[in-house]
Amino acid sequence: MLKKTTVVATLIFVALMGCVTPLASAYSNTTHNWSYKPEKENKPVSTEPLYLELLEKTNGFFIGDTSKKELYLTFDNGYENGYTAKVLDVLKEKEVPATFFVTGHYLNNSTDLVKRMVEEGHIVGNHSWHHPSLPEVGDGRLMNELNNVKERFTEITGVKEMNYLRPPRGQFSERSLVLSDKLGYTNVFWSMAYKDWEVDKQKGGEYAYNQIMKRIHPGAIMLIHSVSSDNAEALPRVIEDARKKGYEFKSLDDLMFTKQTESLPFP
Repeated sequence: MLKKTTVVATLIFVALMGCVTPLASAYSNTTHNWSYKPEKENKPVSTEPLYLELLEKTNGFFIGDTSKKELYLTFDNGYENGYTAKVLDVLKEKEVPATFFVTGHYLNNSTDLVKRMVEEGHIVGNHSWHHPSLPEVGDGRLMNELNNVKERFTEITGVKEMNYLRPPRGQFSERSLVLSDKLGYTNVFWSMAYKDWEVDKQKGGEYAYNQIMKRIHPGAIMLIHSVSSDNAEALPRVIEDARKKGYEFKSLDDLMFTKQTESLPFP
């Protein structure tokens, strides 16, 4: 016999299928690969006008307030490579908030680390269950990919909220943005990244430090992969030196609160 919670979840899923799918199918499903236009001298970056339009329409973002020296540290956690505990140690010591976007594989294989993320005040976001390209899967599969992560996360931590989504592979379409927005997710892209995910091509902490520091900028949403030994080694110095340059590390919740406050109809 199905558990009561499973039955309720199924009914909710069916309801969503009935009300969301016709809406989502009315939107373009052309696949876009996230990109931004790099700038020199630590200046804020920009992206394609179409991407800006789509993010505006679906309440997503890729950068914070570019008039403030604030940084948002985010990690993509598709699988564990032995460095996340060290990363968490550094964040705790330096009192820096972060967001970890996790997959189903990570939830099932790194349960203790996920619990620790929550216990130490970090945000855990959705990176899908199987890490597919969201434009390439149907509405029902897309919803399953996100719902399964959220349900497993709640089962592990007791936390019911999961508000942020990082589209796997950085691939998205108008349809995937609309549907995930309707499911209650804010799509979070990034304005700073470098090629750090190739675990067999690590180049040392000094290299990682230089790559990160030349790319940070006011309002930067930083994408860093926790599978990188280079990043784990460079992180303490990155945090210390960014602060020396006047930057402050903030959480995505801080950014969302500011955005929501600014939209209120105050005189």
